[in-house]
Amino acid sequence: MDPSTYRPAPGTIPDAPGVYRFRDEHRRVIYVGKAKNLRSRLNSYFADLCGLHPRTRQMVTTAASVEWTVVSTEVEALQLEYNWIKEFDPRFNVRYRDDKSYPVLAVTLNEEYPRLHVYRGPRRRGVRYFGPYAHAWAIRETLDLLTRVFPARVCSGGVFTRHGQIGRPCLLGYIDKCSAPCVGNVTAQEHRAIVEDFCDFLSGRTDKMIRRLEREMEAAAAELEFERAARLRDHLGALRRAMEKQAVVLGDGTDADVIAFACDELEAAVQVFHVRGGRVRGQRGWVIEKVEQVDLVGQFLTQFYGEQAALAGAADDATQPVPREVLVPELPEDADTLTEWLCGLRGARVQLRVPQRGDKRALADTVARNAEEAFAQHKLRRAGDLTARAAALQEIHQQLGLDTAPLRIECIDVSHVQGNDVVASLVVFEDGLPRKSDYRRFAIRDAAGAGRSDDVASIAEVVRRRFTRYLRETEAGLDPDTGRPRRFAYPPNLLVVDGGPAQVAAAAAALGELGVTDVAVAGLAKRLEEVWLPGETDPVILPRTSEGLYLLQRVRDEAHRFAISYHRQKRSARMTSSALDDVAGLGQTRRTALLKHFGSVRRIRQAGVLELTEVPGVGPSTARAVLAALGAGEHGAGEHGAGEQGAARSNGAPP
Repeated sequence: MDPSTYRPAPGTIPDAPGVYRFRDEHRRVIYVGKAKNLRSRLNSYFADLCGLHPRTRQMVTTAASVEWTVVSTEVEALQLEYNWIKEFDPRFNVRYRDDKSYPVLAVTLNEEYPRLHVYRGPRRRGVRYFGPYAHAWAIRETLDLLTRVFPARVCSGGVFTRHGQIGRPCLLGYIDKCSAPCVGNVTAQEHRAIVEDFCDFLSGRTDKMIRRLEREMEAAAAELEFERAARLRDHLGALRRAMEKQAVVLGDGTDADVIAFACDELEAAVQVFHVRGGRVRGQRGWVIEKVEQVDLVGQFLTQFYGEQAALAGAADDATQPVPREVLVPELPEDADTLTEWLCGLRGARVQLRVPQRGDKRALADTVARNAEEAFAQHKLRRAGDLTARAAALQEIHQQLGLDTAPLRIECIDVSHVQGNDVVASLVVFEDGLPRKSDYRRFAIRDAAGAGRSDDVASIAEVVRRRFTRYLRETEAGLDPDTGRPRRFAYPPNLLVVDGGPAQVAAAAAALGELGVTDVAVAGLAKRLEEVWLPGETDPVILPRTSEGLYLLQRVRDEAHRFAISYHRQKRSARMTSSALDDVAGLGQTRRTALLKHFGSVRRIRQAGVLELTEVPGVGPSTARAVLAALGAGEHGAGEHGAGEQGAARSNGAPP
């Protein structure tokens, strides 16, 4: 679109600080920015297109409108920009793409017996996190060393409950790498004290602990308790080996994040070393796509520390989201504003500066070399990726006779076993890359019978549901609560179905019934990888080495994977549903309490009414209803419980 068609009238843009948003023709936010002077910044976008950065040019020609919000201070603009980028995820903003979710060491302090384990995912309240670590094996190696000194629980809830029921600890309990709280070897308070010592050690309070163990070892040796002294000596060795893995890089015990960049015109690599107590506690890296000649340092600090503060708040974690010092290769344009914002996040003074000499300068050079190496490796891996994606989209455009290149592709796949647990998936690819936030899954409502015709009917149902929602949400406009387009308000350029002519015809017919005429339909048949179009008697055959065919296969395979995972989830839930589900008046909370108390339905069946009433919320009438539903009314333990019957049989009484 020509930017002059939506350029604001002269004099209407305020000469004040604020945040602005570009939207496309579907009202989707595609770019968010902030400015000290909105008029000056926005006018720069409507200058000669030839003078703009290539990605900026693509952004302003993709946009259909621009809007802005005036704020009173630059700090407020910074916060609003971060909030909008997080909320709208604009496609033209700088994106920090991790190839993986960095693992952390989680300590579940919200449980009676806290557990240490490797964790990836959203932060939760009552759980303390250490890391991130580059590899999960690094966490396991650390745990293997430290559980010799801090024998805390590392097992899952199921393993913990099972060993408590059988009355025997697991192997770690026998080799003294777990204090075995599951069988009562230590109390809950004693186990929590072990976990708190573990947390203190990982938090950097190591010297105090080393000195305490040394005093205890010397005292044990003086009292001729040589076995205990030997154990303490081994503990000291384990702690020192764990500390050696975290090299001392700043001898003054500094808490700092050291940040470095390596970039070209289109992309940039970012490396961050997290230094706590003078030791490198973690390392992270990103490769980002640059949209325009933005202030990379300022953009990164805003998004990274805003996210860190959100994670700390969600986890109710005592860890500070911002360290005392942030060392960067160059100061951002609005350094004073960013420093004020960072101080607000930390609740204390934060230094934002460029290291000039000494150990901090040497460490900054090391981080810069890591960034350059990561960027070089990325360019080697992805050298042909952008070209290949562009070639694939152009080839699909030409071979299938589409009006435009399919920048947004959606694919539908159906999964079931002989007509049972029929589900479908909808996956979305934008610019040749998966957009997982837009994935959807469907439980098929009208699934009857099995076989090929069922797949056809299921695909037609998914198409009707997806595009009925699209029409309804497009007509409704923006969501009044969020001010953004609704979830299904974006149509694809190409809709792909997994199948041949019958599936393609069903999808096209469903679109025709709804009056949707601007979405192309194609089917990819697995057997010969043929591409079928509606109304065509012969398929389109793409070469086996075709980038376009490879992209369609990726889209189809991703839809298949997503559908299979949902089908397995539904089937597993159906097959493992408890017999307790049929007990009238027994809700989910009391079902869970019964299973947690007894461990299995079989043990509940063997119990008596009195034993069942020991579970909170279960009265005599409910207990009798449970036993009747499980078929234990005549053969169960009755009022006296299974324990007395078992004792009678062990004394020779007839069963």
